[in-house]
Amino acid sequence: MKSLKHVVIFLVLLGTAPSKILWAQSGKESVTNIKRPGLKELNKFYISNKKPLQPLSFIKLPVGSIKPEGWILKFLELQRDGLTGQLSNISAWLDKKNNAWFSGNGKGDHGWEEVPYWLKGYGNLGYVLKDEKIITETKLWLDKVFESQEADGYFGPRIVENEHQDNKGNTPDLWPNMLMLWCMQSYYEYSNDTRVIPFMIKYFKWQMTVPDEKLLKIYWENSRGGDNLYSIYWLYNRTGEKWLLDLANKIHRNTADWTQKNNLPNWHNVNIAQCFREPATYYMQAKDSSFLNATYNDFYLVRSLYGQVPGGMFGADENARKGFDDPRQAVETCGMVEQMASDEILTGITGDPMWADHCEDVAFNTYPAAVMPDFKGLRYLTAPNMVVSDTRNHAPGIQNEGPFLMMNPFSSRCCQHNHSMGWPYYAEHLWMATPDNGIAAMLYSSSEVSAKVGNGNMVTLKQTTHYPFDENISIEVNTTTAVNFPLYLRIPNWCSNAKLMVNGVEKSMPFEAGSYARIERKWKQADVVELVLPMKLKKDIWDKNKNSVSINYGPLTFSLKIDETYKQMDSKKSAIGDSKWQENSDQSKWPSYEIYPASMWNYGLVLNEQPLESQFKIIKRSWPENNFPFTQDAVPFILKAKGKIIPEWILDKNGLCDVLPQSPVTVSTKEQPIELIPMGAARLRIASFPVVK
Repeated sequence: MKSLKHVVIFLVLLGTAPSKILWAQSGKESVTNIKRPGLKELNKFYISNKKPLQPLSFIKLPVGSIKPEGWILKFLELQRDGLTGQLSNISAWLDKKNNAWFSGNGKGDHGWEEVPYWLKGYGNLGYVLKDEKIITETKLWLDKVFESQEADGYFGPRIVENEHQDNKGNTPDLWPNMLMLWCMQSYYEYSNDTRVIPFMIKYFKWQMTVPDEKLLKIYWENSRGGDNLYSIYWLYNRTGEKWLLDLANKIHRNTADWTQKNNLPNWHNVNIAQCFREPATYYMQAKDSSFLNATYNDFYLVRSLYGQVPGGMFGADENARKGFDDPRQAVETCGMVEQMASDEILTGITGDPMWADHCEDVAFNTYPAAVMPDFKGLRYLTAPNMVVSDTRNHAPGIQNEGPFLMMNPFSSRCCQHNHSMGWPYYAEHLWMATPDNGIAAMLYSSSEVSAKVGNGNMVTLKQTTHYPFDENISIEVNTTTAVNFPLYLRIPNWCSNAKLMVNGVEKSMPFEAGSYARIERKWKQADVVELVLPMKLKKDIWDKNKNSVSINYGPLTFSLKIDETYKQMDSKKSAIGDSKWQENSDQSKWPSYEIYPASMWNYGLVLNEQPLESQFKIIKRSWPENNFPFTQDAVPFILKAKGKIIPEWILDKNGLCDVLPQSPVTVSTKEQPIELIPMGAARLRIASFPVVK
């Protein structure tokens, strides 16, 4: 039996499915630790990849299957009542009058990426919240898109780009259509509207007629062809029509090459966050590991050059630039939500828990600080070290010229619309289906999921937690009859001592960081699974960025608490140059703000070689009554630390915090107590600290 046990453990670590062996032995319950789910089975109830595509490791559930609760629900409600839900009353790009997306024939005086950018998240927000008003409004727009389809299959505006393509004036820009296809896909998952599938078939047949020399030649569509590719596979998995795979090959070969060694086709931040996944998407068809490896290589390349910073992103305040890699360099809000979406998709394709870990990193530590707490304003750019958020032109410290750092609901034309998908998509991936007809808790949050498992039984799993502000996660099973299925629980890479209990009985086995716990048993009504993910203090050293350090506690990274002063501005006068708004938009309801520091920010951390637990004191506070922990006053815990002012570290000539000094920094200032808060709650922040002595 000892040798069999060793074989089983080996198979588990390889990601195969030896749990069946254990099940047969015990007859009751199997608890195993696996690197990846097995791919020999195909989920019977949820659409996965059809042959010959590579099987998915995890399968997205239809939108509406998951009911978010807790702080995720609060964020979604703030979106509904704030900028996402009300943007059609502000943005000129969403004005239905003369809108080429709403005319029904593709004609109008405006209509590019803004409508589908917004609708992509707005519609899903409605489906997740089951908000009939949003769902009805979404359908109004989509009905017009259906109406706009021409005899040849093309739909929507025929925007011809005359600046950034080789064959000027010949081909309509397909980038906005890629976005609208994603709107259609979500709508179909929610409604099963029978118009969607023939609509997409007809459009893709039109794409087949476009010669290679005229296809995807415009900058944006060329970079982002992977989104088109993903939609082709979505349709193929529902129809099985083989010609779609020929189209997929065609789209891939005409998309920018994201497989280059130690280089990218371009260094635009949103393109990188969105398009680096294209090789992994194509890998599903090609089954050539070099494509999958290319996605990983792209991810690590940009972070090795420009992402030696906390928060999961990288410095590219429009484009990444050589010599601009300090944590004061920012990233677009668009880039954040695109990165989260990429991470969610790659979790399904690869099964690698690293992608879910990274999604949480961006979602917890970077994205919340890019928006106002009431979700009625956002800023174009946010950086790990950011001590002012104002209307000043900070170029060339940041690449673009203009007021790109302030919170303004009337501004930031792309992010103003594209932000909308961030939390709805995140909520849709809290749980995922597995190839062996089970369910996986992927991104931890209070929620309920209703899904078919086992032999087709519908079960509801209710998760209760304040994660990432708490290490305890409870999952209760609700089922009308006992049912056998596997439940997967992600063990984050930062957690080395996870504990698991089923109905109060602890499972005495180690769970490796960066893996999954898999429990297969006959589940009964009111069974309870408890997962504890012990959080510890951890120090990241950014040796490529002046030996600066960041302090983490579990999945959260901490910033210096900087007192923030908000100065209300004229939203219209302070907007970026290409912003447009509706004539009757009431800016008194949608204020803009500059944010200035009201306390010193230029601290270095005092650190020594002793355990971090002896250098920082964790102060836990009560959970906020409004269920929203991403403000300075509401954070459920803070860290007490020690620091010293670095007098020479001040604002530079461009009005940004100066680049980091080389650590350790020798100073003569006095040691002072300082407070650190989760950086997602810090709209002014220092999260990459110099070390002082």
